[in-house]
Amino acid sequence: MTPAKHLMKRLWTEDEAANAVEYGLITAVVAIALIGALFTFRQRIVGMFSDAADSIANRPR
Repeated sequence: MTPAKHLMKRLWTEDEAANAVEYGLITAVVAIALIGALFTFRQRIVGMFSDAADSIANRPR
């Protein structure tokens, strides 16, 4: 059995390894959702930080 097949078999059959794979998949889905949200709201986020920077720069002294 090749090392890759042995690893896949072990990940599939061992509970701890299966849990690790599940957590990895959940993490990947959350990361993809976060990246998608950041791209979707990119202009709003940039505008929000630009407004905050302008407010700080133009504050009365």
